[in-house]
Amino acid sequence: MRTRPATRALQYVAVLAYLIFLGFPLLWLISSSLKSPQEFASITPSILPKHFDFSNYSDALNEQGLVRGLGNSLQISIYSTILVLIVALPVSYALARFRSRLRPLTNGWILVSQVFPVILIVIPLFMILRPLHLTNTIPGVVIVYMVWSLPFALWMLQGYVAAVPRELEEAASVDGASRLRTIVSIVMPLLRPGLIATAMFTFTSAWNEFFFALVLLQDPQLKTLPLVLARFVGAEGQVQFGPLAAASVLATVPSLVFFAFLQRRLTSGLLSGAVKG
Repeated sequence: MRTRPATRALQYVAVLAYLIFLGFPLLWLISSSLKSPQEFASITPSILPKHFDFSNYSDALNEQGLVRGLGNSLQISIYSTILVLIVALPVSYALARFRSRLRPLTNGWILVSQVFPVILIVIPLFMILRPLHLTNTIPGVVIVYMVWSLPFALWMLQGYVAAVPRELEEAASVDGASRLRTIVSIVMPLLRPGLIATAMFTFTSAWNEFFFALVLLQDPQLKTLPLVLARFVGAEGQVQFGPLAAASVLATVPSLVFFAFLQRRLTSGLLSGAVKG
């Protein structure tokens, strides 16, 4: 059945409207990063700046320690993502493949753990980490982010593992492959889309997290990017809109590069799985 021209036109209009809806905040952010203080004080704001002012970027880079905070966030996010994938893959495989009485309790606890608010657990968490000398350290924050993202990562990967046909593993077992070899050679290539989706979620969660870093990190040299961006709000609530917008634009660049890199792997993983199926 062919699609009518009017229906196709409405589809294109809907997609265009959705793209504008998604892209307008980024466009406004970039435009604001190039505006002067006088334009921010104007009664009639404009989408595009009347005069391009690049001093906001120099102020953000030189005065607020943005580069150091960006490096800290990048380091913490990458380490957290790697650790979550290392732990979540075998655990999710065990939950999806091995039947036991503890499995429903484990899955229930995974869901219940997502209900607890951050403010409820941050003080007990701080009391646990302080005797271990993990407060005010990057490894301590990495461990906290890993534990915080792990339940949802397990829930995501468990569904991907369950979708892998058992017949493939049984065939590998008949050929003499061990359980570890089967996971590495058979299961992991088919789980590439799930691993990439989990990595995206974990990276984004660590990159944007604010409250744990605020409580656990006191050293200015260890502040993450969200904490650095919070400095653009003065003690009396006066916001430096231009430098804040410029810093926010610069803060989005690493995450965009990361997602662009993983998106290509995600597409190739989906196509690879389709061909293998």
